[in-house]
Amino acid sequence: RVNLSESASLRRVRALEEAGLIEGYTALLSQLKAGCPVNVFINITLERQDETDLRRFEDAVRKIPEVMECYLMTGDYDYLVRVVVADTADFERLHSKHLTRLPGVARVHSSFALRTVQKSRELPIR
Repeated sequence: RVNLSESASLRRVRALEEAGLIEGYTALLSQLKAGCPVNVFINITLERQDETDLRRFEDAVRKIPEVMECYLMTGDYDYLVRVVVADTADFERLHSKHLTRLPGVARVHSSFALRTVQKSRELPIR
């Protein structure tokens, strides 16, 4: 509760939207009920890291529906990708049909999440 009237709350939300702090709205779906309960975190190394290769990889990874997040990283790997799948057989299909065929991929290292410990969608706004 924010202890504001409905009109004051709406004005505050509109101001946050106009300021660009609120980027949009979305429904939070249950991964389990949607049939994709398994989270897999994938470290990907590219053969080369020039701007053209990065762009080609990023354009291709955006087209894979199972990809929930993809980050360009520092460190030992070039990208960290989170995908959601139904089970290990589904991941094997995704791995062989899509991940290893992404442009410029040299290595793929995958880790399956056993359990979600913390999953927040709230930003630590101070």
